[in-house]
Amino acid sequence: MKKVNIVLARLLQFVVFVVSTFTVIVYFGAMVLLPLDAIVLLIKLLGVFGLHGFIGAMIAIPAVGYLCLMVYKMPELCKLVIDTGIELIKTGKAKVEAFNEIVNALPQN
Repeated sequence: MKKVNIVLARLLQFVVFVVSTFTVIVYFGAMVLLPLDAIVLLIKLLGVFGLHGFIGAMIAIPAVGYLCLMVYKMPELCKLVIDTGIELIKTGKAKVEAFNEIVNALPQN
């Protein structure tokens, strides 16, 4: 029965590890995909006004690039976004390591 408790604790530790890793990947992936989504939406918006997709892309890409440059020039905002991701990583690591204390507290025999 004691081995079942250890296996259960390790299984839950693995689940927490997978969920926290997924959360971090989704967070940083969203930061990468957000400008790309803005380009696509702007191209579609310009298509409503009768501009072809290529012409819309020629307008949308520099416009979104300029917005990204404005965000880049605000170091507080960039630091906040990165710090939030790092806090997600630290929280996930702390929760995964908390399971080690639980397993160590279980009787080994």
